[in-house]
Amino acid sequence: MNLPAALHLVEPLDRQTLGERAYGRLAELLMSGRLAPGEKLSLRASADVLGVSIMPVREAVSRLVADKALEVTPNRAVRVPIMSVAQFRDLTSVRITIEGHAAAEAARNRKKSDLAAIAEAEEAMRAESKSKKPDLPRAVELNKTFHFAVYEAAHSPILAEIIRSLWLKAGPVINLDLRENPERLAQGGAIRFHADVRKAIAAGNSEAARAGIAGDISGAAEFILSRGRLAG
Repeated sequence: MNLPAALHLVEPLDRQTLGERAYGRLAELLMSGRLAPGEKLSLRASADVLGVSIMPVREAVSRLVADKALEVTPNRAVRVPIMSVAQFRDLTSVRITIEGHAAAEAARNRKKSDLAAIAEAEEAMRAESKSKKPDLPRAVELNKTFHFAVYEAAHSPILAEIIRSLWLKAGPVINLDLRENPERLAQGGAIRFHADVRKAIAAGNSEAARAGIAGDISGAAEFILSRGRLAG
């Protein structure tokens, strides 16, 4: 059968779809902090869990390595990068600038549906923090849900793409201590900042929204640095 030359460049649809889905699932695990720094990722085990062949997972991992969200060690193992203190400080500074700007834009551009999504996420995490036995993995997920509800309210696809890239790198680190330490959730720093951001966006106060996100990011970073678990 004679085919147009361009069709030879198109991947089979099923394979392409599975690769995208595998990438999305693995990216969510990284951003939600369910994969920790230094943790190795088995391609075969990942394929089994996702219910796909190894090829879509290999493609997804290659993309995540290109994103610098995963790395290949000298012995060819795939793992979550181990971040140094200097790298974490640099990433935190960039996040404060970019995510603070997104929060400010959210205060200017939010719609009613955005306010509802932000409120729902803020209330859910606050309720989890008051539980006698909080579900820490769920709290981690709710923290991410709140932040991205705020950033999506900026209505800037380019800004959202940049922030997702930052969270691919930061997620395993910024969520590690929240996932393992109930006291961080109980201290309520994130809860207070989230409430402040919610109020600021609802009021259209861009500078207060920026300050709230900046305070949340810097407060979490100081806590993580105080634990002394990052590389020197």
